[in-house]
Order: sequence, then structure tokens, then C-alpha cells
Amino acid sequence: MSNKKSIHFEVSERKILLRVVDLVMVFIGVYLLSLYFDFEYIEVSIDNNVALILLGVYFAVFSTIFEMYDLQKASQFDTTFKNIVITVSTVVLFYLLTPVLSPYLPDERLQIVYLYITLIISLTLWRIFYTNLIESPRFYKRVLLVGEISNIQGLIKALNTSDPNYKIVGFINSEASSVEAVKFKGLPEFEAKDFLETIKQENISEILVASFNSEAIMAGVYHDLISLLERGFKIRDYTQVYEELLHKVPIQFVGKDFYKYFPFSRSNENKLYMFTQRAFDIVFAFIGLAIGVLLLPFILIGNAIGNRGPLFYSQERVGKNSVPFNILKLRSMVINAEADGVKWAQKNDSRITKFGMFLRRSRLDEIPQFYNVLKGEMSIIGPRPERPFFVNELSQIIPFYETRHIINPGLTGWAQVSTRYGASVDDSLTKLQYDLYYIKHRSIFLDLNIVIKTLSTILYYRGQ
Repeated sequence: MSNKKSIHFEVSERKILLRVVDLVMVFIGVYLLSLYFDFEYIEVSIDNNVALILLGVYFAVFSTIFEMYDLQKASQFDTTFKNIVITVSTVVLFYLLTPVLSPYLPDERLQIVYLYITLIISLTLWRIFYTNLIESPRFYKRVLLVGEISNIQGLIKALNTSDPNYKIVGFINSEASSVEAVKFKGLPEFEAKDFLETIKQENISEILVASFNSEAIMAGVYHDLISLLERGFKIRDYTQVYEELLHKVPIQFVGKDFYKYFPFSRSNENKLYMFTQRAFDIVFAFIGLAIGVLLLPFILIGNAIGNRGPLFYSQERVGKNSVPFNILKLRSMVINAEADGVKWAQKNDSRITKFGMFLRRSRLDEIPQFYNVLKGEMSIIGPRPERPFFVNELSQIIPFYETRHIINPGLTGWAQVSTRYGASVDDSLTKLQYDLYYIKHRSIFLDLNIVIKTLSTILYYRGQ
């Protein structure tokens, strides 16, 4: 079988490409500005390396915070342009306000405007090229799904919202079926007997196997998969792709072989990682409480006007190893908000006060929890602690729910920055998938990623 390989950039490759070329375009913009115009504020030279490195570091940090490397957003030019403007504005502002390391302000202040406009133009031109070429169909990864019809719909629905370049072009039913069998209409179905020919005709670059009963795979399909594997063709399991693209564990597809899906991160037993995390928790808890003390006068005024009642409230939550503890928060709801019984907080919940909504969206209501972090009941990063009532309810409905309690709960976490506020059983299932992904892959780099995404949540005012 001769199959012409299509060009495709993996997720990690596209993110690296965006980061590297973005930085190159920043420096090219500065270089061209100094080459063709009377621009002296920043010169591209060895003698000016500190100022150039500072510019690059600021851009790398703020471009990440303002989501310029979110591939879903990077594929949409209007969103990309907005993020470019916000990023460049912040970079230039911080650059101007950094003493010693950045150049002295130019006598002609208009040069700062030239720098600002040049950075926006150079980045925009590159991103237009990226959106229209790299994100075009010629670079799509064309995938053929092999699996049972009963499981295909849920899998396709999940993967279609993840990577805009990952295109499932059709499927092959791995089970023998009769003429009267139910057909899946949402995707083209190819005949199993034409498996190898389909790969050639459809220019398939990857086979995704989503069979939950390997014993039920038809002999012909099985032998074709073996033949493809022997020729070096890329064949992947759906759980591997699901975690890679969606960054969560597909527990809704896990059966009796659940133990294969939870080889939890070695960091859970790594003494150096545990020590580093605890030191990080203590340092940031002190910083957080200090910020809280500085903001306290303004919060007191807002509470007196918009909340009219106690500033703090305490509530029982479930911690590590299912041990309950009392969490401390700034009150954001009316007094006696649960007079009618315990219930989920909803979007635009009438029990939330106007000032309480501000506290939630800015995440200021979480500041007192730094005290829980100091006590060791919580961590800065971890699964969100839930109330015993909801834990008892959800653990009976959702498999593996109690697994999230094997580490300390957190002030922020992978689930908090990756999905919306949990207000239903379905939302809780999604959050659990992200929590298990964090427990499975936790590391210093993932923790850093969560911190940056948390800053994005705060700056974009997305807290709930």
C-alpha cells in the first residue's frame, strides 16, 4: 500500500511554532524599525542584549497569560488580534516601567508609539499567515476511527471540540453487524473489507482505535491493523488521544480495566516535589494574606454597601483522604442563602449579591483560604474542595469520584481553569475528568501552567 503522507503539525509543534515565530517577529519588527526609521529607543545589537532579552521575556510571559497559544483561539483571527493588542499593550507598559534593565525613555516620546504599532503590525501579519495557511485544510490531520457504533458518537463529540486541525473523516465498525443493525449517521461509514483502500483514497494519516471490547473486533479488521502496524502506520488508542487533546481522563469510557487509566504521577510520591510544593504553598499563602490585608479596607466598604452583613463565612468541605475541614471565604451570597436547603450555585444566582458577584469574578472571595493553605488543609493547586452533601451524592453517581481526595484540595486547579463552575452532575463529571488528569500528570510544569491560566481567569474577569 503506497500512501502519500500528508503534512501535519502536532499540537505541541504548533504551539512551539507560534511561540518561536512570535518572538522572531517581535525582534524583526524592532530591527526594521531601527533600520529604516530614525528609531533609537531599542537597537538590535550585542551591546543591547539585556534590553532585548527583557523584551523577549515580557512578551513570552504576557503572551501566555493572554492566551495567544490557545490553539482554538489562535485559529480565529478576530480573537487572535484582540489578544495581540492586549499582550503588546501590557508588554510595552511593563517595559517602560522597568528601571535599569530597559533603555532610558527616548527624548522623542513618539518613538514609544512607533514601537507599539510596529509590534502589533509584525505579529498580526504573521498570525494572518498562520491562520490562512497552517490552519487551512491542507495541514489537517485526517483520522479514521475504528470502533463500535455504540461508542462513536460520544467520542466524536468530545474530539471535535478540541483541536481544529484534528479531523475524523469517517469510521469503520469493528464489530460484525446485521442489515437491521442501528447505523450512525453523524459520520461517513466505510466498509471493513475496504479498510486499506480507504486509507489510501481518503489520505488518512492516523488510525484511532476506540474499541472497548478488543475480543469483538472482526478478524479482517484485526489483521489489517496488524498489517498497518508492521508498515509503520500510526495507530493510536482513543484514551491516549483523548487525554492529549482534551487534557482530561475519559472516565465515562472506562470499564473493569480501570487500573490501566490511572498510573498516577510519580510526583505524588516524589519527596522533592512534595517539599517544593509545600514551600510554594507557604510563600504564596503569606503573599496572598498580605495582599488581602492591603485590600481589606476597600473590601469592608464594599461589603458594608453591597453585602450588608458578616464579611467572612465558614463552611465544611471534604479534604485529603476524605477528612472534613472548615473552609474560610468572603461572603458573596445573602445571609441564610440555604434556608430552603442545600443546592448548587447557578449562573446569575439570585442569592449572590452585587458585591458578591464582583468578589467571585475577581476571585477575591478566595483570599481567606490562604489561611487554610498555611494550616496544611489546602494547597494552592489541587482539586476544588466540595461539601460533604455533594460528595456523598456525586460519589454514588459518578465512578471514581472519591479518587480526587487522594491529594490536598486546592485554591485553584486544572479543573477550575479548564472548565466552568460545576452546577450539575454533568459539570461535576467534567471537573472530575480534569482533576484526575492533574493527579495523573501533576508536575512543576503543570503547576506553572495552572498559575498562568489562573492569572488569565482573573484578568479576563471569568471567575464564578
